[in-house]
Amino acid sequence: MIEITGRLRIPESELSYTFSRSSGPGGQNVNKVNTRVTLRFDVEGSPNLSDFQKARVRKKLANRINKDGFLQVDSMRYRTQRANREDVLQRFIALVANAVSIQRVRKKTKISRGAQEKRLKVKKLKSKLKAARTKKEWT
Repeated sequence: MIEITGRLRIPESELSYTFSRSSGPGGQNVNKVNTRVTLRFDVEGSPNLSDFQKARVRKKLANRINKDGFLQVDSMRYRTQRANREDVLQRFIALVANAVSIQRVRKKTKISRGAQEKRLKVKKLKSKLKAARTKKEWT
């Protein structure tokens, strides 16, 4: 089981990996070894996601979901297949956790009267200080 958030876990069997040739680091090894890893996850077919979570994932990650409804994440950052597989899994967890989480609505707060008065007092002091620096010409 892969833990996405405290309440959401997805079994490893719902994820599928495909490997292909990478354009990343590796020198001549790039032309021989399939180090690029693409993770595919069926958003619609997942029994572990609620309808609300599915809708949020579809909305937030629309550019990563293909027309078949599969979420695709790929990695070719490292030279080995194992490292890229771990990297793609971490990226998948971060993407889904971010898509599923709901941010709290910020409550507007009012500045206290004391804070307003203090700000205006400091403003007047600065104004007087700067006014004292200027040369006054009498006409």
